[in-house]
Amino acid sequence: MTHARILCTTALCALASTAHAQAYDLGTLVLSGSLSPVPAEQTASTVEIIEEDALSVAADTPLLQTLSRQPGLSYSSNGGLGTTTNLRVRGLDVRYTAVRFDGIDMSDPSSAQTSFNFGRLSGTAVSRVEVLKGAQSALYGSEAIGGVINLESWKPTRDGASAEVALEAGSYETFIGSASTGYKSARGEIGLTFGRTATEGFSTRPGNDEDDGFWQDEVVASARYDATEAVEVGFTAFWRDSELDIDRSNTNPDGQNFTIERGARVFAEGNNGGPLTALLAFSRYSIERDDPTGFTTFFDGMRDEAEFKLGYDAGGAITADFGLTGTVETAETSGFDEEDEVNSAAFGEVRWQMNDAATLSFALRHDDNSDFGGQTTGRLAMTYGIAPDLILRAVAGTGYRAPSLFERYSSYGNPDLDPENSRTAEIGIEKRYGQDTFVKATLFYTEIDDRIDYDFGTSTYNQVSGTTVSEGLELSGAYALNDAVTFAGAYTYTNAETDGVAAQRVPRYDLVLGVEADLSPRLRGSAEVQRLADIEASEFAPADHKVGDYTLVNLGLSYDVMDDSELYIRVENALDEDYETAGGYNTSGRAVYVGIKTSF
Repeated sequence: MTHARILCTTALCALASTAHAQAYDLGTLVLSGSLSPVPAEQTASTVEIIEEDALSVAADTPLLQTLSRQPGLSYSSNGGLGTTTNLRVRGLDVRYTAVRFDGIDMSDPSSAQTSFNFGRLSGTAVSRVEVLKGAQSALYGSEAIGGVINLESWKPTRDGASAEVALEAGSYETFIGSASTGYKSARGEIGLTFGRTATEGFSTRPGNDEDDGFWQDEVVASARYDATEAVEVGFTAFWRDSELDIDRSNTNPDGQNFTIERGARVFAEGNNGGPLTALLAFSRYSIERDDPTGFTTFFDGMRDEAEFKLGYDAGGAITADFGLTGTVETAETSGFDEEDEVNSAAFGEVRWQMNDAATLSFALRHDDNSDFGGQTTGRLAMTYGIAPDLILRAVAGTGYRAPSLFERYSSYGNPDLDPENSRTAEIGIEKRYGQDTFVKATLFYTEIDDRIDYDFGTSTYNQVSGTTVSEGLELSGAYALNDAVTFAGAYTYTNAETDGVAAQRVPRYDLVLGVEADLSPRLRGSAEVQRLADIEASEFAPADHKVGDYTLVNLGLSYDVMDDSELYIRVENALDEDYETAGGYNTSGRAVYVGIKTSF
C-alpha cells in the first residue's frame, strides 16, 4: 500500500475512533483507548490506527517514516537506520510516550530518560499500530504524558495454515526481509515471524565519509488458545539482536554499538458467560546495550510486570474495568551499580453509554513507588454525535513521569528528584461526506511542571524551573475524486516552549499531501509531499548545521502480479533534499527501493 492510501486509511480509522455508533461503525476495536478493547465509536481520545498493509516494507524503509506522517507526530534522528531516534507526540519528547508491543512495556529502564528508541524499529514484525494521543497515565502510568503507541505482532487472519513473505532491496546496499507463518482455527491461533534488516548505510556525521551500517535480526512468536469455553490462554515472545556502526565525532568515525532485546508475556483470560471477565498476565522485558569503546561501556535494564484485571459488562449502559499491577524495574551500567525500584498501582475505568449519541468515560489510577511515594492521575472523556455525520469529542486528563534510575543513581544523577506532572485537554470535531471523504480537526493543550533535564551548571539532572507547554492544532482529511483517485492530507501546528523558549527539533508547521491513483486494474501510482518548517536546532548543534525548513517528495508504483502478490518500486526523497533533523547528523539523500510481497 502506498503513501496516499496510508494517509487515507489512517485518517479514516481515526475518524471512526470517535464516530456515532449508527453512522460510523466500521467494525474496528480500539485496544489502547480504554482498559478493555472498545468499539472505535466509543473511544473519545484521538487515536490514529495504521493497519498491516500500511506497515509492510512496501510502504517505508523504517516504520518511523510511516508514523511521522500521522497528525501530531514528528521525529529527529542521529543518522540512518538503527541510530538514536526521538519520536515526538504533539511536540513532546519520546520520554513522554509509553510504548507497548503486544502488551509488553518496551521502554528501556537503563536509558538516561526511560524511553524507547524508534531507530531500531524496522516494522518487519509489526502488523498494526495504534497511536493514542494525550495524557494517558490514568490508564498506563508513568511516561504516558504525551500518549501511547501500541504495536501488535503479526497474526494469521484466515483459517488454516498461511504465510507472508516480504523482500526489499535498494539504496545504501539495504536489504529488508520478513517471513511469517501461522495457523488459525476456531479455538486459537499461532504465529511466527522472522525479520532481517541489513544496510551499509551512510556516514552519520557530515565530517566523515565512511558508511555506518546497521544489521538486525528478530524473531517474534505469539499464540492464543481457548483452553476451555471459559478460559483463553496465550503468549507473545520476541528476540532482537542488532549491531550499529557509529561516528563518535566528526574526527573519530570509529565505534560500534551492540543491542540484544528480549521480551515475553503470558496471559490467561476468563469469562464464564456472565457479566464478569478476569485477566491475569505477567511480562518480562530485558535489554543489553554494549558500547565497548565508549565512555559508558554497557547498559543493562530489566522490567517484570504482573497485572490482574476484572471487567464488568452486563449488556447495559455501564461497563467498567478495575485492576492491580506490580512492576519491578532494574538498571545497571558501567557508571553505576545495579539499582531497582518497585511500583504498584490500582486503577479503574467506568464507561457510560448515556444514549445513542453520547458516551462518557472516567478513569482513575493511583501509583505507589518505592522511591518517591504516590501519584494519582485521572482522565475524563466524552463523545457526542451532534448529527449522524458530525461528531464532537473532548478529553481532559492528568499525567506524570517518574525520574529514571539513570537520572537518580548515575554519576550525573540526583536522588532527590520528584516526578514530573502534567495536565492535558483536547477537543475535536469530525465531519463526514460519504464513506471515503471526511475532514477532522483537533485542538490540543499540554503543560508539564517540574520537568527533569540535564543541568550543565551542576553536571547533574535537576528539575527545570517554569512550565513546559505544548499546544496546537491537528487537521486531516481525505477526498475520493472517483473510484480510482484519492487525495489525502494532514497538517499539524505545534507551539511547544518552556517560559517562552521554543522546544528544540520540533516543527511548528508540518504538512503532508498525497494522491493515489489506480492506473490500471493491477497498477497503482502514488505521490506525496511533506513540508516541515520553523524548526529550532539544539543549542549544541554545530554552526554549519542544516536543521530548518525542508520538503520531501516520495513516489511509488506497485503492480499486482497475482491476487496475493505485489511488486513495487519506491523513491524516497525524490528531489534529493539536503537536510538534518538533528544538528550535525546526516539524513538519507534520494533513495530507490524495489521489492515484492506475497501471501499464501
